[in-house]
Amino acid sequence: MLRHITEISDLSKEEFLEIISLGLEMKANPAAFKDALAGKTLLALFSKPSLRTRVSLETAMTKLGGHCIYYQLGAGAPLGVKESIEDTAKCVSRFVDIMSARVQTRKMITDLAANLTIPLVNALDDWAHPLQMLADFMLIREKFGTFEGLKFVYLGDSFNNVTYDLMRSCALVGMDCAIGCPDDAQYTPPAEVIESVNELNKVSGGKLLITHNAEEAVRGRHIIYADSWFSYGIPLEEKERRVEALTPFRVTTKLMDLMEPNAIFMNCLPAMRGYEQDADVIDGPRSVVFDEAENRLWSAMACLLWQIRSSA
Repeated sequence: MLRHITEISDLSKEEFLEIISLGLEMKANPAAFKDALAGKTLLALFSKPSLRTRVSLETAMTKLGGHCIYYQLGAGAPLGVKESIEDTAKCVSRFVDIMSARVQTRKMITDLAANLTIPLVNALDDWAHPLQMLADFMLIREKFGTFEGLKFVYLGDSFNNVTYDLMRSCALVGMDCAIGCPDDAQYTPPAEVIESVNELNKVSGGKLLITHNAEEAVRGRHIIYADSWFSYGIPLEEKERRVEALTPFRVTTKLMDLMEPNAIFMNCLPAMRGYEQDADVIDGPRSVVFDEAENRLWSAMACLLWQIRSSA
């Protein structure tokens, strides 16, 4: 069965935990997997730049004994313009063993998935970021040993791919998730995401709270997460207005002091000190952002190997 991962909820809870456990095993004993993908090739499509995604995917394939081809999409090689996405997918399926795609839209991912005969992992679109989720929840598992009883909070602009997949991930494992954001549709998760997360929570026993009060959002939580206020494509002229709206949701030491004593701070990076979090938070003892970033490698290795094995 061909296993694409277009958003994190394409996986069952059991599959999600299986990939996380495999990533932890790889991190503990990487030499045991040095030939796991020998002779296999990943094609990595990129229409948006990324340090962590590119380096982790290329290094992942190297550590597994395989090979990665980086292919930059853009003006000289647009996806779905000179050649249809359908034709591109069918051709590429004859050349390589797995594809990752970091692209502009959800439709590009769904069109690729519908026409590939090799597994696809979404490396970011405007709807999801499952590779980041595997790294994030691998980190949470490392720090707490379990997902049971944990309370998660995300603060800031919540109308974005990372927030949506964080909500889905919490629901998959049955965690209590709070979203703290301005009372404005442009910063709030859309109804479609909320409804799908509520359906997942019915199965897992997870909870979802969306509030426009930062103190209510963080109180008694174990994990706090922030992301950039200025994602790709946001016009520069909107900066002042966005800062005014989002400043009440900046992660500060004062807010973190309302959380559990063992609370950790996460950010998928890049980060801007003085915007989504204060410098003393991200550079302080409760920050785990570089452990989180490292796990992009081990979780990518686990994801690629799991997809190829599961699609055989």
